[in-house]
Amino acid sequence: MSKQSSLLLRKQLAELNKNPVDGFSAGLVDDDNIFKWEVVVIGPQDTPFEGGFFKAILTFPRDYPLRPPKMKFITEIWHPNVAKNGDVCISILHEPGEDKYGYEKPEERWLPIHTVETIMISVISMLADPNSDSPANVDAAKEWREDPTGVFRKKVARCVRKSQETAFD
Repeated sequence: MSKQSSLLLRKQLAELNKNPVDGFSAGLVDDDNIFKWEVVVIGPQDTPFEGGFFKAILTFPRDYPLRPPKMKFITEIWHPNVAKNGDVCISILHEPGEDKYGYEKPEERWLPIHTVETIMISVISMLADPNSDSPANVDAAKEWREDPTGVFRKKVARCVRKSQETAFD
């Protein structure tokens, strides 16, 4: 399977390089490893994240696309759906099938038709519209619900500034 996975990932990377998608860029961390990508998510306009450059690592399983990649921000980001260690928690990246908690429908979870592009578009829309019902960062979710234009926005603004300073490291 890993040969097919690597061919599919090469194809997706070539496609993204040929036809870049607004809002993010993608490349390999190491040219010899197609299973580990670095992506940079550009903070969406008209959101508290606007102007930010948030680096993340996508790690693909050897049986991709049967199973989803893991995504972890390496740039600090304050968001209800990103754990404090940077792990991204959204339905599309959850293992396929039934949700044992009954929270997500199977069609909201990972499906083999998803691509890096559909993952990244989901992540960008997650930044614009957090889901505070199922938070990975409970503190950020609470602030987003109770004081979205105060404390929450201040913490995000700090992350945006920091991301701009380290964007080209």
